[in-house]
Amino acid sequence: MQHLGILVAALAAYGFGAVWYMALARHWVRAAGIATDATGQPLNKGAPLPYIVAFASCLLVAGMMRFVFDQIGVTGWDEGLLGGLAVGLFFATPWLATCYAFAGRPLALLLIDGGYAVGGSALAGLVLSLL
Repeated sequence: MQHLGILVAALAAYGFGAVWYMALARHWVRAAGIATDATGQPLNKGAPLPYIVAFASCLLVAGMMRFVFDQIGVTGWDEGLLGGLAVGLFFATPWLATCYAFAGRPLALLLIDGGYAVGGSALAGLVLSLL
């Protein structure tokens, strides 16, 4: 059951990312400085590698969250949700902030990418606590 829970949590986080970035696509493309064609579409729009890396990353995060949740005794949905929020807000986003600060990336990019880290981790934590 744990493997299924990890897979479903990863799919939930990945799906959240699809919705998040579709909703914020224009802002993200601008903030990230992505090269676009004449219609405003990213030049690498059809490239599969970013999607493969994104899903593999979701699997890794969900797997490690499952391990940590087992170690600390997360049982309820509220603990899973809070644990996921904590992972996104206090682990992932500060790392992004550090990298973006040194790279001179705009705050808007940090807010978009950090928002995904928080929301995706929270959703993964919720799913893991329910399965």
